[in-house]
Amino acid sequence: MLFTIDPSDAMERARAVTLLLLDVDGVLTAGELFLADSGEEIKAFSTLDGQGIKLLQRYGVRVGILSGRKSQLLSKRAANLGIEIIIQGREDKLDALNELCKKEKLDPSQIAYVGDDLPDIQVLKAVRLGFSVPNAHSTVKEVAHVQTESAGGLGAVREVCDFILQAQGLYDDAIAPYL
Repeated sequence: MLFTIDPSDAMERARAVTLLLLDVDGVLTAGELFLADSGEEIKAFSTLDGQGIKLLQRYGVRVGILSGRKSQLLSKRAANLGIEIIIQGREDKLDALNELCKKEKLDPSQIAYVGDDLPDIQVLKAVRLGFSVPNAHSTVKEVAHVQTESAGGLGAVREVCDFILQAQGLYDDAIAPYL
């Protein structure tokens, strides 16, 4: 991971995270949109990311989605992963974050966010810990506290999940059943 803040500060911030919010296109996917002639949308999701999300949830960190686009496919993927917080079709992501915090009785200081493009910047600035991916817009990378090594859709979310688990002292327990 690449840090724009001191790595120990990033770890400290991650210790307080109770919710990881994720953008979708460019973060949970590689950012490509595949559209069939029928109008059907096709997305590719990383199984590494899915496993990381499940581990994080198993150890008490909730995971949610905050996307500017709407997709039935995304709703299905979120349901498969047990993600209950799904906000779609919101270009005004900071307003959506504020509404979510009010509804869930959360403070942005409890939230980490992963984004890759301009609509994500205000959320990255508002939350405790902001992550970007290497394929993010350059301005987003400057604003984020941490940049993953893996690209969006190719394990970036798994890196973030592992980082949070490590910061909270849960990583060894999380992977122990698989060793």
